[in-house]
Amino acid sequence: MLFSSIPFLYTFLPCVLILYFLVPGWLKNTVLLLSSLFFYAWGEPRFVVFMVIAIVQGYVFGLLAEKFRDRPKRAKLCLWASAVVSLGLLGYCKYADFFISGFNTLTGLSLPLLHVALPIGISFYTFQILSYVIDVYRGDVTAQRNLIDLAAYVAMFPQLIAGPIVRYADIAPELTRRRHTLADAAAGARRFVVGLGKKVLIANVLYELMSAFLQSTQPSVLFTWLYAVACALQIYFDFSGYSDMAVGLGQIFGFHFPENFRYPFLSGSVTEFWRRWHISLGSWFRDYVYIPLGGSRCSRSRWLLNVFLVWGLTGLWHGAAWNFVLWGLFFAVLL
Repeated sequence: MLFSSIPFLYTFLPCVLILYFLVPGWLKNTVLLLSSLFFYAWGEPRFVVFMVIAIVQGYVFGLLAEKFRDRPKRAKLCLWASAVVSLGLLGYCKYADFFISGFNTLTGLSLPLLHVALPIGISFYTFQILSYVIDVYRGDVTAQRNLIDLAAYVAMFPQLIAGPIVRYADIAPELTRRRHTLADAAAGARRFVVGLGKKVLIANVLYELMSAFLQSTQPSVLFTWLYAVACALQIYFDFSGYSDMAVGLGQIFGFHFPENFRYPFLSGSVTEFWRRWHISLGSWFRDYVYIPLGGSRCSRSRWLLNVFLVWGLTGLWHGAAWNFVLWGLFFAVLL
């Protein structure tokens, strides 16, 4: 169910909003959770199981990591166990065929591919659960005792499809106590409409132009350049449009999600571009991969290795194919 679809705009969203604002405060997270699970199950009901497993293991290992904080080895074991489960589910669903194909190419074997369908949003909610357990392990946040509250944070439908990657620390206070005002709801509605306009009026039209180019048998040089520009702008308006809609919906429900785009095409350098583009992903890799590896506070050779590792993983996060990995390494070279 897409945010720009008729069922979402005229049936699902109005029903959820009415129910959400009718129930008392202690039931609001339950309404958010149930509506989010329904939203997720609308197109892929069988993949709700993956999400439930990921949420439950994050909840359990988060509590255990906090319980064993005075026993570092046990706490670290809980952290690694959660990471193995989370990344294992992501790897099975998203990267199994990629690794099998690579193995077949290297060995000359012909192991059958699994052809596992990719669950919607699994990359986003996997990173949210990982950051939650890591933050609990570090002592940056307190483990959530209420399973419904944690599940509502992970499965919340506004940011489930295309982010932003919302960290638990960003909205932990609002999960238990948040204010709902008419001003916030109006501002959220305006933000949602702006994002909807980006998606429907700009991104979708640019996609039609791109489709016309791909169907063309003898594209001109001008048409090729037009396609390149349209492709870059279509990705931006589609992605930032969804982020705007997510931030707007979150504000209506009383949450304040982080910004994900800040006019990236106005950047003066590649470094500035990645500070403005998909901000939540870049900051996630910085705080949970780059800095723990040593960041730039190490030898030059190790720093270069850290940069290439992070950007190789960034490319792989975007898609299970070598062109995505090379795309990430290309930006590593530029940076």
